[in-house]
Formats: sequence, structure tokens, C-alpha cells
Amino acid sequence: MNSSVTPETKSVVIVAGESSGDAHAARLVTELKKMDNTVSFRGMGGDHLREAGVDIFIDMAKLSVMGFVEVLLKYNVIKKELNKLKKNIHDNPPDLLILVDYQEFNQQLAAYAKSIGIKVLFYIGPSVWAWRPKRVYKMAKIVDHMAIILPFEKALYEKANVPVTFTGHPLADEVVADKTPQHARDQLQIANKTTVGIFPGSRSSEIKRILPVLLDSARAIKKAKTEIQFILPAANTISDDELAGFQQTLDALGVTITKAAFHDVIQACDVIITASGTATLEIGLLEVPMVIVYKVSPLTYYIMKNLAITKYIGLVNIVPQKSVIKEFIQHEANASNISQEALKILNDKKYCDSIRHELSLLRHQLGHDNHSGNGSKNVALLALDLLNQSP
Repeated sequence: MNSSVTPETKSVVIVAGESSGDAHAARLVTELKKMDNTVSFRGMGGDHLREAGVDIFIDMAKLSVMGFVEVLLKYNVIKKELNKLKKNIHDNPPDLLILVDYQEFNQQLAAYAKSIGIKVLFYIGPSVWAWRPKRVYKMAKIVDHMAIILPFEKALYEKANVPVTFTGHPLADEVVADKTPQHARDQLQIANKTTVGIFPGSRSSEIKRILPVLLDSARAIKKAKTEIQFILPAANTISDDELAGFQQTLDALGVTITKAAFHDVIQACDVIITASGTATLEIGLLEVPMVIVYKVSPLTYYIMKNLAITKYIGLVNIVPQKSVIKEFIQHEANASNISQEALKILNDKKYCDSIRHELSLLRHQLGHDNHSGNGSKNVALLALDLLNQSP
């Protein structure tokens, strides 16, 4: 008679609310499955998590917004999905809840999970170094462990007695140049000539507020430098309908819209005008010069301006703590400023080379070369350890 007992299958609920978080979460799931293929996953996310084999019972697309005011406008939808998640983990408690970025939403879910005895791993902490630094003390009460991706954050959490591990930035491992601009353009089936990227972001609110400014800037660039082409990577979270209102302008500028591999699009470009966000770090790691644009509702901007304790918005400037890339924020985010900077990068080789050099230091500044393994694998190891700990 066989007395061996089959171990109980462990279950994980994983929650991501934005395109970048969905990608980070999917890489984590893939690594964790390699370590233990019996773990089951369900949660909130998008295409990346679906492809990684997670049972998605809440699609993040309906929740993807940026800014305080924008969140308030969608409050009822967000609250409904938060309650749905709370009910799910209450009725069928997972062995571990993994929360990926998407701060305000996930912090509320973390607090609820802790109150009913569910272990919480929070991956990518709130930017306490940017605004509201006292939030670090809140995290001590609502998480079992923090997995952070910026080396300078570790001391902030340790000071507040939050269990924390610097796991390395996942993008530092995965974003590696593998094509020349010509090779990337061939792959994308576009002409091999000066290429300007138009990167409006992955949220509906960014398309509405930032894309018009980027297109106005593109028009000014084209007027000054006619022998160029534009390319726009359309995120999976953006529907064709959302871009339809801009079609006339896109056609007039000859913009190529693509859903091709994001890193191929970056490598095809000589300069990129981009919304602030994770994309700036990916662009930076591929050493492509860029111009960062940030625009939100006036009220959101007023609130953020009064809360912010950092000088910069883009990670490519925050990590080295200096202005490597020009940022045009709110009223400064206009076609004149953006196009002038983009044209300076295109026309002044010395200036362009100096930016590329600064960007080449980014991987080291992220602590990558002092960190063994890759970021996603390190987080997966943390998750496995929490799963195997006694309740």
C-alpha cells in the first residue's frame, strides 16, 4: 500500500492593472511555473498574463487610467472590480496574493487580504521617494514582503521595518539591443531612413491628452525635416476606435501604426517623443534618445505638484538623479518645445552622442551588474518561499 500523500496544490491570485505591470507579472508567473508547475494562478490582468496561463477573471483594460482626477471619474467601475476581487479571495482564499504595482488599488486589496489572514507579496513598491514618503510605514502593516526594483529604495523600506528584497529591475535583464536600426526597420517593413517614434502611452487618458500634442510636434518636425518617417506602437490596451479620431492626421503625416514587438520599434528609431512611463526606461536601456512628455488634468497636476518631492518624472532621470533627457510637463508640453528638442537630437550629432553615452550607464545605475540572476526569477523565488512557509 502506498502511504505517500499528494501535496495540496498551491494557489496564487495575481493582480496587475496596467500594461507594464501585466508584462512584469507574466514574466514572474513564467519563472514560478518553472520552479513549481503545480501552482495554479488566477487574477486580474491583460494579454500577457493570459498568455502566461493565468485565469483572468477581471480584465484590467477597463481600469487603466492615469491621474487622481481620472481615477475619480472611473471610481464606480474601479470600486466594483476591487469588491469583486475581495469577494473572490474571501470565498476562495489563495495561498499567496501577489500584487504588481497599480498602487492605490493594490494597497487597498493588500490591506483587506492581510485582515483576513492571506499572505501578501507586493512587487514594485509605491514611489515613496517621489511623493508621500510616509506611505512606506503603511506598507509595513499590509504586506508580508516587498520586492523592489530600484536599488536606492531598499534603505527606505528597511528604515520602516518592512521586509524587503531588491530583486533587480526585470527590464535590465530583458531589454537588450539585438538589432541595428536598419535591421529593425527591415523587420517592421518600413523604409531605411530617419525615423521618429511617436509613443503616446498605453492608457486611454494618455491617448486623449498626449497624442494630440505628439502629433502637433510631429507636424512641426516634418516641416523642418521633410525626409523623415514616423512610427507609432499601439498598445494592446488601446482600441482601434480610440485612434480612429486621429486617423486623418496620422494619414497626413504618413505615420505607420504597428503592434509589432515593442523593442523592435524602439530600435528602429533615431529619436522618440514619448509619454512618461515604463516605456522611457525601455527606450533608455536601448540607448535611443528621446523627449519625455507628461500631461494630465489641471487638478491632477496641481495635486501632484504639491505632493512631489522629486525633481524628475522619467526614470531615466530619476535613477541617475540628473537631467539626461528633457522633460516637458503640462503647459510646457507643447509642439514648439518638443519639436525643437527632437530636432536638436536629430541635427546635432555631438548632443545626440552625449545622450546615448548617459543612457549607456543606466543598466549599471539600476544595480544590474551587481545583481545575480534576473529580476523576474528573483521575485519568483521570493513568491515560492512565501508559498512554502507555514501559514
